[in-house]
Amino acid sequence: MPVVDGHRPGMPSWTDLGTPDVDAAVAFYFRLLGWENRSAGPVELTGGYGFFLKDGHMVAGFGPLMQEGQPPAWTIYIAVEDAAATAQLAREHGGIVHVEPMAVMDSGRLTIIEDPTGAVFGTWEPGTHKGAELVNEPGAFCWAELATRDPGAAKPFYSALFGWAPEDNPMGGAPYTVFRLGEANAAGLVAIDDGWPPDMPAHWQAYFAVEDCDATIERVADLGGKTLHGPVDLEIGRFAIVADPFGALFGVIALAQTPADAG
Repeated sequence: MPVVDGHRPGMPSWTDLGTPDVDAAVAFYFRLLGWENRSAGPVELTGGYGFFLKDGHMVAGFGPLMQEGQPPAWTIYIAVEDAAATAQLAREHGGIVHVEPMAVMDSGRLTIIEDPTGAVFGTWEPGTHKGAELVNEPGAFCWAELATRDPGAAKPFYSALFGWAPEDNPMGGAPYTVFRLGEANAAGLVAIDDGWPPDMPAHWQAYFAVEDCDATIERVADLGGKTLHGPVDLEIGRFAIVADPFGALFGVIALAQTPADAG
C-alpha cells in the first residue's frame, strides 16, 4: 500500500473539495469511494474544514464554500518549500495571487494562485500536515491535470514556478503534456479544444484511483452525479470524468500502471 509521510517540493501533495452542502457531499463520497471523515478541529478555528480518510489515512479534505458565487470544485495543492517566495515568483510570471500565504494553525501555509490562463490552484508549505498519506491506491488521489485553452502560456509559467519540464506525448490519439520533475511525472496538461463545452474554463482536476471505472460511474449516477466524459481506455488505465451532485468535477481511473511509471 503506497502510504507516504510527505511530498517533495514541486509535486502535487493535497486536494480538497469546496461544496455548498458538506453533509450531503460527505455522504456522496462515502458511498462512492468508501471515505470516512474527520473534523479538522473546532469550527471557530477551522471554518468547518475536515478530512476524508481511507483505511485510516488522510486522502483529501473538504469544507464549505467560503465566498459568494464560489463554484463547487476540487482544488489541487502543490508542495513548496517557501509559500511567500512561490507567490512572488507567480506574480513575476503573470499569475494572480488570490490568497496571500497564510498560516493554517500549525498545519502549514496556504496560498491560492491563478495561472496566466485562468486556472486556479493552491500551494502548500507543510507544517504538521504533510499532505495526502495514501496515494495511487483505490480510493486515493493519483493524478493532477491542468485543462487550459492556452498551453503555450501555461507551460513556461509552471516551469518557472516549480521546475517542471513539459513533455508532449500522444495519448489516445490526442496531444497530451506530462510535466516532469526530475525523473518523476508531476502532473498532466490537456488542451481545451472544440470538443469541450464552449464555456468550460481553465481548471485543475483531481483524479482518484478506483478498482472498476465502469462500476464507479454507475454509482456516480445512482448517487445523483453524472459522467461528463468516458469511460476511455489508455495505457495508464480506464478513466472517466464525472461530477458530484453539486457539480464539482473529478476524474476516476482504474490504474493499469502508476502515474510515476507512465509515459
